[in-house]
Amino acid sequence: MEIKQFNINVGCKNIQIRDESKDLLFNVLIQYPTKEISAPTVFGPYTMDVCINSKILDGEFPLVVISHGNGGSHLLYRTISTHLAKNGYVVAMVEHYGNNRNNNELENTEENLILRPKHISLTIDKLLSDSFFGKYVKADKIAVLGHSMGGYTALALAGGIPRTIDGKKIETNIDNRIKAIVLLAPGAGWFMNGLDDVRIPILMLTAEHDTITPAWNAETVLKSIPDKSLVTFKQIENAGHFSFLSPFPESMRNPNFLPSTDPEGFDRENFHAQLPKDILAYLNEKLS
Repeated sequence: MEIKQFNINVGCKNIQIRDESKDLLFNVLIQYPTKEISAPTVFGPYTMDVCINSKILDGEFPLVVISHGNGGSHLLYRTISTHLAKNGYVVAMVEHYGNNRNNNELENTEENLILRPKHISLTIDKLLSDSFFGKYVKADKIAVLGHSMGGYTALALAGGIPRTIDGKKIETNIDNRIKAIVLLAPGAGWFMNGLDDVRIPILMLTAEHDTITPAWNAETVLKSIPDKSLVTFKQIENAGHFSFLSPFPESMRNPNFLPSTDPEGFDRENFHAQLPKDILAYLNEKLS
């Protein structure tokens, strides 16, 4: 249910989380509802209307953890994250270690397939025990949103059993605290016949003209989930794989920068005026 107060803004806090087993740190940017005054704030090439390190609004809020795509950025879903935060969610945007725009050394490795879901669970651990966020997060109302490789991450956490191309099982752990997942153009090729244990609601949105994670990825999910009623599926007409990313600043839009491009005639700004509302409505329903 959307918060109806007129003075709800978006707070923002950056933290680092340690993976003790690997002796590494990864960044997480957290957005949340606040009453403090927000202002346009620069994050690299992007601007978000937030209040840095503000006090969180009194109350208890569902948690959404966002998992970005291969070699991507946790800042690329800011239209979604800020809308959720403004409407009563704590939103944690994880920058995946070794698989992000600044450091992609783990791309196409088994270690990346293991660390991605593990670090989402560590993020949940941290927020539930954190002195700043802990008492404000509803431990029984947690969702994960994943785009592309983030879709792989969400499915592994939901109980999917991933395997390499030669059939080797990837050792990941289900996180039963997660009650729903949102998949945006998911990479599902690791889960052929590996989704029998997924038993939570799924919103899956795909793009009509997706050459990165083409239609067979969605078909894998649709065919493999035992309870078909759990999956709400929609293909976005004329969209491309990167259409789920928040619109880029004009200075970054370039035909040679593929993440900023869409199929001819697709209006990303208009799409992102509605997409966050649709995701909010779905999560409100499934986490209620």
